[in-house]
Amino acid sequence: MQKFSASPFEMFRSLHQHRELIQALVMREVTGRYRGSSFGLLWSFFNPVFMLIVYTFVFSVVFKARWNVSSDSKTEFALVLFAGLMLFNFFAECVNKAPSLILSNANYVKKVIFPLEILPVVNLFAALFHLMVSFIVWVAAYIILFGFPHFTVLYFPLILVPLLLMTVGFSWFLASLGVYVRDVAQFIGIFTSVLMFLSPIFYPLSALPEKYQHLLYFNPLTLFVEQVRTVLYWGHSFDVVTYAVGLVFGSLVALAGFAFFQKTRKGFCDVL
Repeated sequence: MQKFSASPFEMFRSLHQHRELIQALVMREVTGRYRGSSFGLLWSFFNPVFMLIVYTFVFSVVFKARWNVSSDSKTEFALVLFAGLMLFNFFAECVNKAPSLILSNANYVKKVIFPLEILPVVNLFAALFHLMVSFIVWVAAYIILFGFPHFTVLYFPLILVPLLLMTVGFSWFLASLGVYVRDVAQFIGIFTSVLMFLSPIFYPLSALPEKYQHLLYFNPLTLFVEQVRTVLYWGHSFDVVTYAVGLVFGSLVALAGFAFFQKTRKGFCDVL
């Protein structure tokens, strides 16, 4: 039986060795989603704009939600909300698809030469494409409404690094677990729906009673949502210590997820 290394070195070696294949599969994933539609890739711009309008209407008009902004402007509320929402959508897109990645590509499992470990990475970069489109929409909206954004928007890619590591780690774990436990896909759909409302996306962290605020940090997305909102809208630099904690956590999750995937992949053929 073939053995698969679970070492960190193998993780980086595999990603580097198959970088061209990853790029090709990401392009196929992104373009394939819109193949046959009249607007094609333009839907990747329309979707975040429509989503922004709907959520803004529901939470600022229907539920009368307010943020700690300088006024009750719905446009300000929309930008603050969307800064956190686009991170959640990225995370949710990755983990919701992860349990079915191996199942939907069962034909690759029996091909010994195909690197199954890159499938969660392909899914990650396809979701990252949509995240960057949402970021462009956010920046464009800010420029139109308020002028040139704070220079701290340049920190946005840096803040994404720990989130990417954490997300791909969870994706490796769920992709493997989904092969053995088919109910995982159903559970993750419910989990991400709950997670959205347990993240400080539609409300500020300060809206909670002080004694409960620390509980929200058990949600792994809270740290990243708060940091992104800080650099994009509030124009402040991120806390270096907090960032370092997130980076260490994300790295550990990535390494653990890859190790779990490599240790369990040898049974994929038997199950499928």
